[in-house]
Amino acid sequence: MAHIFVVRHGKAGERRLWTGDDIDRPLSKKGNKQSRLVGERLADLEPSRLISSPYVRCIQTLEPLGKMIGADVEVDQRLCEDEPFEPVLDLIREVPERSVLSTHGDIIPATMQALERRGMKVISPPDWRKSAVWVLKRNKRGDIVHARVWPPPVV
Repeated sequence: MAHIFVVRHGKAGERRLWTGDDIDRPLSKKGNKQSRLVGERLADLEPSRLISSPYVRCIQTLEPLGKMIGADVEVDQRLCEDEPFEPVLDLIREVPERSVLSTHGDIIPATMQALERRGMKVISPPDWRKSAVWVLKRNKRGDIVHARVWPPPVV
């Protein structure tokens, strides 16, 4: 069985106070600390690929991990905010074992609910907070059979 990790981006600056394009809104100080701690936890699991939404806060969520393991963060439009979840299901099926995906608070619940409708069992309480990590277990056919959630790191 393969593991795939889906991370909600860390805490970002407040949307209502940000004057630029939302795609450029960065992590806050707390978000940067969360990202470092998530990276430390994931680094020991030898991630194979780091794939992010093109939003700066999602990329920044994976950058500390990338530095720890010597890998670049790839960008995939399917992980964008306000996009349909179906392409994310395809991405989860096709990525190699131990891939880490960084995305948004609307994409993760929609994706997890779709996976549950397809038979995935969630074996821990769901957690939708920033920096929570969904650990998905994928069988050889590419089906996600169960998931558990690591709560956000305490900062």
